[in-house]
Formats: sequence, structure tokens, C-alpha cells
Amino acid sequence: MADYRLHCFAESGNSYKPALMLALAGCAWEPVVVDYFGGQTRDPAFRGQVNAQGEAPVLEHRGRTLSQSGVILTYLAEQTGLYGPRTEDERLEILRWILFDNHKFTSYFATLRFMVGIQKTGETPVTEFLRARALGAWGIVEAHLAGRPFLLGARPTIADLSLAGYVYFREETGIDRAAFPAINAWAERIAGLPGWRAPWDLLPPSTRG
Repeated sequence: MADYRLHCFAESGNSYKPALMLALAGCAWEPVVVDYFGGQTRDPAFRGQVNAQGEAPVLEHRGRTLSQSGVILTYLAEQTGLYGPRTEDERLEILRWILFDNHKFTSYFATLRFMVGIQKTGETPVTEFLRARALGAWGIVEAHLAGRPFLLGARPTIADLSLAGYVYFREETGIDRAAFPAINAWAERIAGLPGWRAPWDLLPPSTRG
């Protein structure tokens, strides 16, 4: 029987973050598909029984129900003893990067990907704004990774798993990935970790409505 149940769907990079952590840690876990494109996260039943914030992922473990990928990653690092901080300085640095990821690195890119690559909106002032903000955030990470293999240095942590959530998706965004060689090399290093699997190999897809 699975120790963990993860409400998730393959199109979601935020779902991929804890799923990747579970895979790398060798945990027994069960995916519970969220029909995002069918409107499940907006359903009162989902919000009443799974997550009042109306989002995936959601992790169930030993009577706990946790949402927000950064919280889930932190919890899994504590439970498994893997990919977490070893010192107080590392704890704060991991938190700093996860907050940056949620606010800028993932948020702008994920919304741009959804609009341009999935919804096929075409170019609009909104997508132009999102791309400019995403490029700024990617530039910060690119510069940081130019001098180190992982965000905190020699070893990967949940900060890396958080920022890596969307880098393996290839829908059109209008961003030239070749302009970010340090990020590409970093993504390859993460993909080389034992137990790594791509999003579509780990997670069930949502039914497209």
C-alpha cells in the first residue's frame, strides 16, 4: 500500500515537483488524477474535500493533507532525510529560492506556457508582459548557475526540484532555450539523478475538456 497519495496531473509542473521528489527518494506513492481541464479544481466538492485553495498538487500522508508544492517538498525532505538543508544557512537559502521560484521563476513561465503553448492564445500584451518577466527570472537563475552545478552548490536540494518543475516541458513559449546554457546543463544534471523520470512518465494526464 502506498505511503503517500498525490493529487496531481501530468500537465502541471507544480505537481511534477513533489512527484519527482517522491521518485528520487524511492517512496511508495499513488497518483490521484486531478481533472484540471474538466474543471475539477473549481468544483465545490474538490474545494471542500481536497483543497480549499482550488489547486493541485495536494499530498496525503498519515492523516495530513498538504498543499502548495514548496510546503510539500519541505515536508518530504523532512520525512525522507533527502534533498533538505544540513544547516540553518542552507534552510534559509532553500526557502529563498523556493519563494523566488513561486513568485517569479515558475509563476511567469508557467502562465506563459499555459496561454501560448496550451491555450494557443497567440501573442497579446499579456503574453508579452509574461515573457519579459520570465526572461528576467531565467536570467537571474542562469547567472547563478553559471558558477555552480546546483543552486546551493555541489549537491541538489529541494530548491533545485522546485525550480526544475517546468523546465522539462516543451510547449511553445517564445523563449529560446538555447540562450540559457547553464540552466540546460543544470536540468541535465538533475535528469541524471538516480530515479529521475520525466513528467509524462510520472504523472497521469488531466482529461482535456
